[in-house]
Amino acid sequence: MTSPDKNAPTLSDGVVDWLTNGTRDERFIDNIFAQMCIRLQQAGIPLQRSTFHVLIQHPQWLGARFMWADGMREAEIALVDFDVRERSEYIGSPANEIQDGAAELRENLERDVALGRKHALYDEMRAKGLTDYVAWPLYHTLGKRHLITFATDRPGGFDEAHIAALKRVLPVLALVSEIRIKNRLARTLLETYVGSHASELILAGATRRGTGTTVRAAIMICDLRDFTKISDNWPRDDVIDLLNDYFDAMSEPIAKHGGEILKFIGDGLLAIFPLHEPAACANLLRAVTEARQAMAALNERNGATGRAPLNYGIGVHVGDVMYGNIGSSTRLDFTVIGPAVNMASRLEALTKQLGRNVLLSRAFAELVEREFELEHVGKHEVRGFSDPIELFAFQP
Repeated sequence: MTSPDKNAPTLSDGVVDWLTNGTRDERFIDNIFAQMCIRLQQAGIPLQRSTFHVLIQHPQWLGARFMWADGMREAEIALVDFDVRERSEYIGSPANEIQDGAAELRENLERDVALGRKHALYDEMRAKGLTDYVAWPLYHTLGKRHLITFATDRPGGFDEAHIAALKRVLPVLALVSEIRIKNRLARTLLETYVGSHASELILAGATRRGTGTTVRAAIMICDLRDFTKISDNWPRDDVIDLLNDYFDAMSEPIAKHGGEILKFIGDGLLAIFPLHEPAACANLLRAVTEARQAMAALNERNGATGRAPLNYGIGVHVGDVMYGNIGSSTRLDFTVIGPAVNMASRLEALTKQLGRNVLLSRAFAELVEREFELEHVGKHEVRGFSDPIELFAFQP
């Protein structure tokens, strides 16, 4: 039997040409994947179901799965947890075998189940009337392996022409998908490390040192109390877990109410609420209220294990800040600077001295005093500022 000619025409040649030349304006790989499956069907390949599994670099997810089935115009997207590899749904699955080095998996779903592989996935596909299943690794650069699968309900399964046509698609899909996945990865990494708004500006070209814009914003600086003592006396892993739990308690309400965290500084964070949103200042205090509730819940959980409660201080001010790129010629930080940031930092430092968790400047308090109950705590000297500053405390 002669081996098939790799250059011989196949049923999928039109799909290969479309992937090569017709997808330039499509940004999302899930849309390309769904359209590819539909076009493979239209080319005469009896495709009933297909999945595309990709590994991604994301702080919360190991990967993503795109799934298409006959009649669908769009692919379903499911995110995959990091601990999936410890679950029965993964162990012994095609994804497991491909990641362990298999070059191809083929399962005849028509034969007696006792003769086939035992994984539950094959039973599920048999129950849906599928007759044949094939899975291949999809290679990106530097040997990174993803997974593509195809299944049919055709009696007798895929024939040799169908398999040859599907294989013909793989190298081009690998190139097309890698570009989109890496574009998404770049966006995800920027959002993870600098925030959503800053990442949009950077991707739009705001990468020149010294460039930026003046933004009027409410500035919030938060710091964990007695962290030095905690870090000196606790095991390293416990300290990391504590910081992550603390930042979750503080960060999620900030993001929920429209704030943007620009950086974590040791055990502190800097966030802004731009005033182009009419309720920005009120939203900041709503975020503080929910963060306090989250910290109370965290302290209750920690108390059950014998840990001391965590305390924090928050300084809040409002004013114009320079928002942009600052740093060396080869290493930049996208941040905010200006007297308003310094003021928020000084107020945070005063919270411990004045015995208050949250201190607000008069400039900020004037914007929210009709909606929130504030405590006037008088005028106080603030390091770096010549005149005493009138301060208010907020007790959520």
